[in-house]
Amino acid sequence: MAFVSLADLLREAEREGYAVGAFNTNNMEIAQAIVEAAEAERSPVIMQASQGAITYAGLDYITSMAAVAAARATGPIALHLDHGTSFQQVVQCIRSGFSSVMYDGSKLSLDENIAMTRKVLEIARPIGVSVEAELGKIGGTEDDITVDEREALFTDPKEAEIFVRETGIDALAVAIGTAHGQYKGEPKLDFDRLERIRTLVNIPIVLHGSSGVPDDAIREAIRLGVRKVNIDTNIREAFVWAMRRELERNPAEIDPRKILGPARKNTVEIIREKIRLFGSNNRV
Repeated sequence: MAFVSLADLLREAEREGYAVGAFNTNNMEIAQAIVEAAEAERSPVIMQASQGAITYAGLDYITSMAAVAAARATGPIALHLDHGTSFQQVVQCIRSGFSSVMYDGSKLSLDENIAMTRKVLEIARPIGVSVEAELGKIGGTEDDITVDEREALFTDPKEAEIFVRETGIDALAVAIGTAHGQYKGEPKLDFDRLERIRTLVNIPIVLHGSSGVPDDAIREAIRLGVRKVNIDTNIREAFVWAMRRELERNPAEIDPRKILGPARKNTVEIIREKIRLFGSNNRV
């Protein structure tokens, strides 16, 4: 099965009122876990790679692993670049076979962000590649991208309206109180802000930094228009926790398969939980 566009997945999610999970992959086992979980839950899914994952594994490896996984799936899968801050990186991912890219110009001024996002759309739109963009700064750390808490700015609803109108993007990532990485306390989402944005912006909304956000808050965000929910930290936690457990049980173990296999299984379970939470199960 070829990768499908993000726009197609989110259009159906918008029509039915659920969200599609976007799960970050860094290696073969996680890529396999994403597809296995989606197949078990009969769910569409977004497999995404950050710039850090691409640096670690290599763009060709990431694309090839995702393609093999998608070929074995019966449900639709999009391959998405997460937080692409470089125009060159975006172009490379499109050429490599990604069906969707995120251009993150959130550190730029509004006008600069609009201009660069338009540049991405000029090359992506004619060949059916979806484009997500970000407005406002989401706190925390995503691989090599760090936004200090004092620098993190919530998305301005009126700017969101201008940004979407001037770019024509397929999905908008907003800053409403989430953060990348592990939370020190319970995050408090600004639902009033999300609701105002949704009344002014008639495209799917993306929630980044969703690992660690309480389930009730995720459900409310989806009710208010979030259609793509990003999960990375929870995957890392599940994967590494299972590896540690296996090594603690048998410190002398030297077979990577006996360490990574349980980690993959544990990752499948956390992804299945998220899929059910997002309401995308039994949609395929």
